[in-house]
Amino acid sequence: MDALAVPTNRGKGWYLSLMAPNTKGPTFAWLDPSRLYCNSQALSDCVKDLLYPFQKEAIDLVVGIDAMRFILGSAVATTLGKGFLAIRKAGHLCIRTQSQEYSDYSDREKMVEVRLDVLRPGLQVLIVDQWIETGGTMKAAIKLVERQGATVVGVAAVAIENSEGGKWIKEKYKHSHCIPEELQSQIDKQYLDSFKSFAS
Repeated sequence: MDALAVPTNRGKGWYLSLMAPNTKGPTFAWLDPSRLYCNSQALSDCVKDLLYPFQKEAIDLVVGIDAMRFILGSAVATTLGKGFLAIRKAGHLCIRTQSQEYSDYSDREKMVEVRLDVLRPGLQVLIVDQWIETGGTMKAAIKLVERQGATVVGVAAVAIENSEGGKWIKEKYKHSHCIPEELQSQIDKQYLDSFKSFAS
């Protein structure tokens, strides 16, 4: 599918077919969701779908995780008319921070950090991720937000896989994702039928 094309019939999750498969091997994520951000209508519909379950929630701030989540998180924040707080990879902020270790989808040990002068008790926060595979990065972000006393209103991601970590997030927090029920099994198998169109 042309990355910039908009179909006449835009059913739920139509934009998921824009996501590109991994062509570089096992050290990379199994797909690249960011291709859908190139399409303005796809990005708009994705954000709308993510925010639908939170229409009645009071959200003060949107939090996104370094680095691809900044794109989606900023779009969500702009749509809500709220500010955006970045959780960064450790070592990138020149101010006082709090850090949290975690294991990513490839089981590599990493660390993220957040500034200390924004989050506070009573603040209602929506955390945005691009893709939740094992849940390690999201769990680290949740810990950083809650450790400073803010409340996690919910978690939003293009997809939440039914991994142990993904299930934990779904059980513990209000959440949203863009995956129609009939596509969840493809997500969990880490192969989308739409990838076939990239082979031609």
